Amino acid sequence: MNSSITRRLRVCAAAGLALTGGWMTPARASDAMATGGLTSQPIGHYDFCKQRPGECSIRPANLAPAVLTDGLMRKLVNVTARVNAAVKPMSDMDIYGKDEVWAYPDKGVGDCEDYVLEKRRQLSRMGMSLADLLMTVVRKPDGEGHAVLTVRTDGGDYVLDNLTDKVKLWDETGYRFLKRQAIDNTGRWVSIRGGQQVLVGSLQ
Repeated sequence: MNSSITRRLRVCAAAGLALTGGWMTPARASDAMATGGLTSQPIGHYDFCKQRPGECSIRPANLAPAVLTDGLMRKLVNVTARVNAAVKPMSDMDIYGKDEVWAYPDKGVGDCEDYVLEKRRQLSRMGMSLADLLMTVVRKPDGEGHAVLTVRTDGGDYVLDNLTDKVKLWDETGYRFLKRQAIDNTGRWVSIRGGQQVLVGSLQ
């Protein structure tokens, strides 16, 4: 076996250990977000719901967090990488001529919330409960509003992000979490650490 292949195998093995190592340990107390009461929908989601009311009145029967397994983590990583690669980042203003349009990126372009919607749709089609696939509004360290997908698991809340292919625990992202969908109703939102109204549209 030549040295190049050996190096790649070592890197892959190390990466695999790094990924699986965190899954096998008990979740820290901070791994699950503390949510507050009901809060307002982001305006983009409100308009999305007017266009697709059937998607915003779902009450999932199973509210338990997903069981964190190696298979689930591989699924999250694969969907993240696939959607991030398939969708070209483009602002709502460039696509639609206005801000805050939440839509599926069926034409291959979109901004942060469109990536979230597509990842959520794909994981739901794979059998995950919508109670565990929650659109979430955050503030980046630079103050810009951003949207990510929170995946609830019994090993903590993980974040799927268009700005990285890495799947991270929510409290390892560096974001300030503001609000997310309620687990029991896809049309409702709950606060996280005191929600604020922000525009979400991060491309990079």
